Amino acid sequence: MVHSASYSASDEGMHSKKPINILMVEDNPMDALLTVEILSESEKNSYRSDIVKDGFEAISYLHKRNGYEKTLRPDLILLDLNLPRLHGFDFLTKIKTEPELKIIPVCIFTTSEAEGDIEKAKELKADCYFIKPLNLDEFESRISGIVANLLP
Repeated sequence: MVHSASYSASDEGMHSKKPINILMVEDNPMDALLTVEILSESEKNSYRSDIVKDGFEAISYLHKRNGYEKTLRPDLILLDLNLPRLHGFDFLTKIKTEPELKIIPVCIFTTSEAEGDIEKAKELKADCYFIKPLNLDEFESRISGIVANLLP
């Protein structure tokens, strides 16, 4: 089941702009909640975040099936790697082979520091790879950096 949240920037002029749609593929509810909270505090943009807990749900979301028929196309996908049912790399491989989906920026946001995972993410055409920090301030800084560098 998808969990949605919409957040508007505090700047009144931002309310007329279309929100930036982010799909989070994240099985850790605390990481998802923290990310949504950080996005809600943005003064630059408005964000609409949908959260799915595994790669199978994300595929259904992107193909608008199995209860996701009314979803919006994401402007960015934040992807954890260690997911139940369908690993993040398997999800990434699938969407990067589909012409209509491969243009969506995908940012890996994971706890894995393994050099092999970083190299594999590059091979599979992930747009960026960030390691989730344990420090709250660093976590906030990473999320802010991701959206600042990958979105208008």
